[in-house]
This record gives sequence, structure tokens and C-alpha cells, in this order.
Amino acid sequence: MWVPCKGWLFGKLSVWEAVGLRTGEEMPEGPSVRKFHHLISPFVGQQVVKTGGSSKKLYPATLQSLWLQDTQVHGKKLFLRFDPDEESGSPGSNPLPEPPQKGARKEETVAPEPALGPSRLKTSDESCPSVELDPSGSDVPEGLGTDGPATGAPQWLQVSFGLFGSVWVNEFSRATKANKRGDWRDPVPRLVLHFGGGGFLAFYNCQMCWSPSPVIKPTCDILSEKFHRGQALEALGQAQPVCYTLLNQRYFSGLGNIIKNEALYRARIHPLSLGSLLSASRREALVDHVVEFSTGWLQGKFQGKPQHTQIYRKEQCPAGHQLLKEPLGPPGGFQRLTWWCPQCQPQVPPEEPQQLQHP
Repeated sequence: MWVPCKGWLFGKLSVWEAVGLRTGEEMPEGPSVRKFHHLISPFVGQQVVKTGGSSKKLYPATLQSLWLQDTQVHGKKLFLRFDPDEESGSPGSNPLPEPPQKGARKEETVAPEPALGPSRLKTSDESCPSVELDPSGSDVPEGLGTDGPATGAPQWLQVSFGLFGSVWVNEFSRATKANKRGDWRDPVPRLVLHFGGGGFLAFYNCQMCWSPSPVIKPTCDILSEKFHRGQALEALGQAQPVCYTLLNQRYFSGLGNIIKNEALYRARIHPLSLGSLLSASRREALVDHVVEFSTGWLQGKFQGKPQHTQIYRKEQCPAGHQLLKEPLGPPGGFQRLTWWCPQCQPQVPPEEPQQLQHP
């Protein structure tokens, strides 16, 4: 078992993380990527002394001898800045969350459901999305980054975690069950970075590419203090199903399928309700639940507590009603499995308004 070197922790990483913590076991959403950011931050200021990994689009050897100088997070994307020279720059501009408490445990495993649609995400190397963090809402990779950083200039490595991505700290992932061929083969990391301080990072099932300086827009990040509620409420007022709008990263960066399902249930809103037919108070309640659930999920990660879901991957809602499940998404786009309770979340026709009652 790897033993942390003396003086390596910088006072930022607790012992239970240093000896090997797996994160990202559920489909990575905003809270998970924030946790990745927190775990990677102690490596800022260290030099990469050894590299490895299976990536063919991003050659791991190009990171050899570079210095990790910054890390930033926005929604579901993580950015790492590497420089050929050592600097005394401060860590990332985004404030770090509170560190995990002692005695915390590994995060609860939630197997991600596949995205259904014409462009299903792959687990092999793919091109990265464009760096401008104002996408149309899809997580589908679009642009293509260069194979290596520009010589003599700092560059940002953009990491997108897709449906199955994860980061391991000072430990490699091990097989927990046999694959379809019956083999017990350990997963192969996409990228491994060993640092001069003695620790290492292993990235699994990520899409990575080099990019210029990221354009961060915290007003659409659901976990940012600068999240713009007015912009989000206006977006929810569109004449389209609210479950489509919630997954649009232009307005709700970091919001994924788990948060979508849970927020809609807590707001007692049917996923196919047209936003233009919802009252202002109901749209406000939906935004409240998005922020509340996301923030609680993030806090739970740092306290080692599993996230409690009320309907995601459940058979019944808390009131005992049978749930319905169906892949929903815009025409020609991703269809994501959606759970809802037909009794707690009825789809009320606009010509027959009713007062919804909480169970």
C-alpha cells in the first residue's frame, strides 16, 4: 500500500484521502466535479515527474516535467493549467469548499444509466467540447484539442467526465466484477500523473484536450455564489418541457440527470410540463430545489455521507406511489431516463388548472 511522504499533504488533504480515495462513482455532476477539484488542488505547484495512461489523442508523455499551476472548475468540466516553468502562483481562482471531515468514508456508488440517442457517449478517447463554456446544453463532444501543449507557453487541459469518468488519488481502480468476457481485468486509466511530492492522480473514462484559457461563466453554474437566478427563471419560462431546459448547461451548468429528477419531484412538477405554462412561483420553487439539492449533495460528499434520493432509480416515491420511468429528451437529442410520480407530479392540462396538493 502506498504510504504518503512526509510533508506531502500541505494541510489540505486528510489522511483518509492520501491513502487512496475513489471518487466519481456515480455519474459525475456538478457536486462530483467540485469534489474532484478539491482533491486535485493539493497537487498545484508540483512538477509532473512521470506519466502514464492509455490516451491516444492526448499523449501522456507531453505532460512530463510540466508544472501544475492552477485548477478551475465550471459545471461538469475541470480545467488544469500546466506550465513548463515553476511559478509561485496561487491555486485556482475558484474558492475551495470546506475540506472533508475526519472519519469520512467513500462515496456511495450509484451506477449511471446510459444516455439514449443518436450520439451515445463512448468510453474511448474522444475529442473535447469547445472551451467556450456557453454550450447549447449537450454534453456531446464537439471540438478537437491539440495533441500537446504549445512549447514554452502555459496551457489548460480540459477534462470532461461524461457518464463514467472518475479521478482516483494515490490509488488505482480495481475490478469489482468480471467483464462480459468473464475476465477480472482492472480498468485502464486514461491518464496517470505522478508528482514530485510523491502522490499521483489517475483519470478514468475522461475526454481530455488542450485548450486556451477557459472562459468561465459562474452566472450559470448552479454551485456558484454568482449563479444568476433571474437568468435561470427566464430560461425555465420557455415553451418546452422543463426537463429539457434543466439539462441545458447554458443555464444550469453542473446539473445532471440525478439533480433533474430529484428537483422536479421535490417541486411536484411533471417533467414534460411546458415551462411557459408554469406560474412564476412554481418556477422559483424549482430553482430553489435545484440549488438546495445540489448544495446538500456537495456538503454530503465532504462529510462522507451518501446522497439521499427520493425517486432516482426508485420503484416508489416517499408517499408509496408507483413511479413511472421513461427516456425523455428533445427530438434528435439525448434521451435520459426520467422518473416521476403520476400522482405527486400530475401533468395538468392548461385549460383545467388545478391546485396541486403535496402528499
